[in-house]
This record gives sequence, C-alpha cells and structure tokens, in this order.
Amino acid sequence: MSNGTASNRWALILGASSGFGQACARALAAHGYHIFGVHLDRRAGLKRVEAFQGELEEMGRKSHFFNMNAADPEKMANALDEMAGLMEEDEDIGLLMHSLAFGTLREFVGDDPVTPTQMDMTVRVMGHSLVDWTQAVLQRDLMGEHGRIYAMTSSGSSRVIPTYGPVSAAKAVLESHCRQLAYELAPRNITVNALRGGVTDTPALRKIPGSERLVDGAVDRNPSGRLTTPEDVAHAMVALSSPDTYWMTGNVINVDGGEEIMA
Repeated sequence: MSNGTASNRWALILGASSGFGQACARALAAHGYHIFGVHLDRRAGLKRVEAFQGELEEMGRKSHFFNMNAADPEKMANALDEMAGLMEEDEDIGLLMHSLAFGTLREFVGDDPVTPTQMDMTVRVMGHSLVDWTQAVLQRDLMGEHGRIYAMTSSGSSRVIPTYGPVSAAKAVLESHCRQLAYELAPRNITVNALRGGVTDTPALRKIPGSERLVDGAVDRNPSGRLTTPEDVAHAMVALSSPDTYWMTGNVINVDGGEEIMA
C-alpha cells in the first residue's frame, strides 16, 4: 500500500452526500484524493449524489459511492472488499472521515422518551461505528503510514441542548474513541483527531427542534459574526492532512471562528 502523495490515495468519507462530508470530499478531491463515499439516501436523493460524483470526476478524480447503512457490519465488510478491488496496487486509503448524522432526537424523560433501542442505535451509528470502520480498514491493510482519521463532533458533546441527549452521548463517545485510537495507532504513524465545527446550517442541524434558536444564538455569539460553513471545515481538514501535521493526534480541534471560546 502507498504512503505517498494524495494523487495515489483515496479518502473514505462516511456521510459523503451532504453537509460536512460532501464539502470535505470536494475539497479533498481538489487536492488530489480519489473519493470513496458512503451515504444513505432515498431514491429521490440519488440523482444529486450522481451529479456530485460527476463533479468529482470532472476534477480528474476517481470516485465510487455506496448507498448503504454504514453501521451494518456485513454491508461494511462487503463495501470495503469492493474498495480493495477498485484500488490500484500503489494506492491506499490515506484518509478516513466519520461524518455520520443519523440518530434519535428525544428527551430522556417525559411523555415520549427515548427508548433503549433508539439510544443504542444512535450511539452505535454516530459513535461506535468509527471504531468498526477503523478496525475493518486496518484489518484489510488498506491504510498505510501517514494516514489521517477524522471524526466530526460538536459542542453538544459537553453541553445540554433540548432533545439532543442521545446525540450528545454519541458525540462524547466519539471523542473518547478518537483519543483511544490515537494512542493505539501512533506506532503506525496514523493520526486521529476530532473536528468540532461551530453551528452550521446543514440538513442534520435542521432536524433538531428549535434549530432556528441555535442558529440565531451562534451568530450573536460568534466573534466572527457568522455561522460556520461546511467549507470552513473542509479547508481545515485539507490543511490538517498535510504531512507536516504528523505530530498532531488525539485532539478535539475547534473549527468555528472562535465560537467555542465565547460564554
């Protein structure tokens, strides 16, 4: 497997069809990565995904997308086996991005509280699946030295937002997994970091009840005077994927224009 330049490396994006995942796929392709995208879209959204693939290929990059449940172990195994067959001998997965936003938004107590099944599903998809994919990629020897692993977290990992409890738990788990993976993968020269974007107008945000208040509060609080965009995070990820950042691992990195430092 390669440990060379981006031109012979693939980026594997979990949650590639919208929001942070799509923006990062576009930015990474512009910097030489080929793109494997994992997403879960209904038929109505597939034309949009096909158009995005065409955009990537117009940049001169190879791309292959998988419409699947990323938390299904059998489908994950089949997808990775297919990816291995699609890569040339001198290619590898140089970057893995976890940006899965599928979970339950419910209160813990009340008239319609979250169920154990919903809680388990949310933490599995948005937290534990980072470990699942990392294990499976490494077991197949698909990521060589100098690989980069990123997971998208949020300030909800340490703050209370109404109905966000299950996702908050998942984000806290995700950050913990990043620290553990960073420790275990350091001898392989693979870095693992969580990126904490500021409040961003994405499809995932709009599903949160009261998201309008979150948006208004973030604009008022952010010293930069605006919301974070997916492109802000994408530019940061490209910069952080430089070979020169090999000594940065195990962090939660704010990409938010200073939003997190404000009371």
